[in-house]
Amino acid sequence: MIDLPIYSNDGKKVDSLQIDPATLGGEVRFALLKQAYVAVHLNQRQGSARTRSRGSVEGSTRKLYKQKGTGNARVGASRVPNRKGGGVAFSKTRTREDLRSALPRQMRVLANRNALLAKLVDGEVKCFDKLDFPKPRTADFARMLKGVGIDRTCLVALDPANENARRSASNLASASTIRVDQLNAFELLNHRFLVIDRATLRSFLDGTCFPTDLKTEVPS
Repeated sequence: MIDLPIYSNDGKKVDSLQIDPATLGGEVRFALLKQAYVAVHLNQRQGSARTRSRGSVEGSTRKLYKQKGTGNARVGASRVPNRKGGGVAFSKTRTREDLRSALPRQMRVLANRNALLAKLVDGEVKCFDKLDFPKPRTADFARMLKGVGIDRTCLVALDPANENARRSASNLASASTIRVDQLNAFELLNHRFLVIDRATLRSFLDGTCFPTDLKTEVPS
């Protein structure tokens, strides 16, 4: 069992939460995490990069100077690929459609939970009793992070209804917010710390934060 400390908003340990690693995949599966990370990163690419051919750049098509008598090498138009400002020899002219990568749903679920297990093993999950703010205030949120020793980037997983906490963290350059039902391996691995409250973490572990028509069982 993993013993996760629970902190109050002033940085004091008030309780602990027992988490069974078996619910998160049992062990950290590095190959699966890399596969999930690369798949999400690849799917974010639009594949719409373009380069201009010699027919797309500006410039005259006339011969720059006569063929013989100048002592220089023979040349043609100024838009050829071997001249500065000319076109690209094999230009990209269409959207790439082979930049998509799909993982089976069970692999995605396991990767998301396994990324959380990796964070728990490394002590990079900071769980609070409540992320409750009377009104949005960035200074209070920054003070709370400093109280638990967060000095690097952090991902704040929130219940969609917790608008005050989301707005409190939105002005911090080192903090990113995400809905708990959208928590994924890519975002977890892209940030050093995970900030979450006890109720939200339990909803993720139990699968109650997801739509009822989606299975959240972790394959062995």
